[in-house]
Amino acid sequence: MPERRATRKKSRRQNGGIGEFLRKTFLSLQTRNFRLFFIGQTISNTGNWLTRIAVTLLVLRLTHGSGLAIGFLAASQFGPVFFLSIWAGAIADRHDKRQLLLITQSLEMAQSIGLAIVAFQPHPPLLAIYLLAVLGGGVLAFDNPLRQSFVVEMVPESDIPNAVVLYSTIVNLSRSFGPALAGVLVVTLGYGWAFTLDAISYVVVIGCLVIMRTAELHREAPRPRSGREIREGLRYVLSEPTLWVTLTMFVIVTALAYEFRVSLPLFVTKALKSRDIVFTVFYSVFSAGAVVCALLVARRNRVTFRQVITGAAAFGVSLFILSIAPGVVVAGVVVFFVGAASILYMNASTAIIQTRTRRDMQARVLSLRTMILGGSAAAGGPFLGWIADLAGTRMLMVIGGIACLLAATFGYYASRHYQISESATEDLSYTR
Repeated sequence: MPERRATRKKSRRQNGGIGEFLRKTFLSLQTRNFRLFFIGQTISNTGNWLTRIAVTLLVLRLTHGSGLAIGFLAASQFGPVFFLSIWAGAIADRHDKRQLLLITQSLEMAQSIGLAIVAFQPHPPLLAIYLLAVLGGGVLAFDNPLRQSFVVEMVPESDIPNAVVLYSTIVNLSRSFGPALAGVLVVTLGYGWAFTLDAISYVVVIGCLVIMRTAELHREAPRPRSGREIREGLRYVLSEPTLWVTLTMFVIVTALAYEFRVSLPLFVTKALKSRDIVFTVFYSVFSAGAVVCALLVARRNRVTFRQVITGAAAFGVSLFILSIAPGVVVAGVVVFFVGAASILYMNASTAIIQTRTRRDMQARVLSLRTMILGGSAAAGGPFLGWIADLAGTRMLMVIGGIACLLAATFGYYASRHYQISESATEDLSYTR
């Protein structure tokens, strides 16, 4: 009898522990508006990643595996992001983000429809694919800062850190399903249906935005246009060591290590000498590692700059290990840890930026981050593609590993000089 009571008590403790873990991990989903956003964005981002991977596979097929062609695809997709993002952020800070998101998501649906029309042709013109990629990049330049800054308007102030991490989880969860779905559709139905399914997915996210309760959003009163929004945003970032050091590290990492749209398909097809469809499996495994890591860190209600440094260093080491992987099986296992390390870095850097930025500067600072991401892809994509054609695709992983370790070293010494660790280890309260 005493043993039975002890067993029941142990069971209750275990159930309570699991329930508490789930409650803390998914805390912000208790808010209806964010729950709708989470559902819509998960579906839409899955379709978005489906299209990104399908476009990459299509260009690989049309160009017979040219690294430079894949690099130019990345430049087409993200070049507009570099040139337009900071301007887009200034607009986002002055207008209703939900209304603007309805416009950008509708335009992204139109781009997917255009890709479907091109892909259904017997001989898809490569130039048309690049032009549609440029148009999609222009819309993405506005859409990215809108989505990221809109997160903080949907949840109470105390739930913002959890919402930021869960939003990152959306992206990585989508990267797990989207590439796998792209591989299945490309093999069974063809490229056109992959793009068509992406277009249909936008119906869900638009519907979720429409039925949100606008009265429950936590909005700041829009500020009048001053004509100096961009300059003010740049001055603000330069005045905050935590922000500009984090963004400097972000430049180094994203330019040379985070361009997996270029490096991973080339690594699979050339270094491992496997089929291009295997790339979709690798991308799903990579994203699964990112999701697992993201869920583990979602329970944290604070982040330190030290975690940004640790994430960059872990990312670099994992890339070095991947560069010497002898075959598909070993590389597949290592890719899981590369995904986990990459999201450890990305989540920490994103959380630092979003939680250490004033509310009225949110979209502008996030748009600067998006601009860096776009510029890194636009410049780094062709460069990495050229390196792959010249020196081999394993060299891409080595270069990425070196870049991450350089970023971690820079962050370490900068944090000591500016005492960033102390200023960023506070609870993730939202700075107004």
